[in-house]
Amino acid sequence: MLVEEVSHMVTLTETAAEKVSALLAQKDNPNLALRIFIKSGGCSGFSYGMALDERKDNDAEYELSGVKVVVDEMSGQYLDGAVVDYVDSLMGAGFKIENPNATSTCGCGSSFRTAGDGGKPGSCS
Repeated sequence: MLVEEVSHMVTLTETAAEKVSALLAQKDNPNLALRIFIKSGGCSGFSYGMALDERKDNDAEYELSGVKVVVDEMSGQYLDGAVVDYVDSLMGAGFKIENPNATSTCGCGSSFRTAGDGGKPGSCS
């Protein structure tokens, strides 16, 4: 699995880049990028989110394997060193984020807590 890293913030695997490229190709908007973000909630305090979105003021923007990636300022502090992959297994298919900043995670795999900040726990949905 080869990965491309930018500014030590986020790494996108080739598999994830191919999947995002395919999703972007279905849209009729050349300004769209993969937005990776953190929001308060989830059973451990923070949860990950991803969407196809346009760049906003104060977003960091990168190009990884031909894919534009945008990250807002608040999320960037929690995503430093994170690896985004796309996994297709018997358990299902989807994007997975490996985050070295997470000190604990939830069983659902989309919620986490950091050493310095835990957010506000909520449901795992």
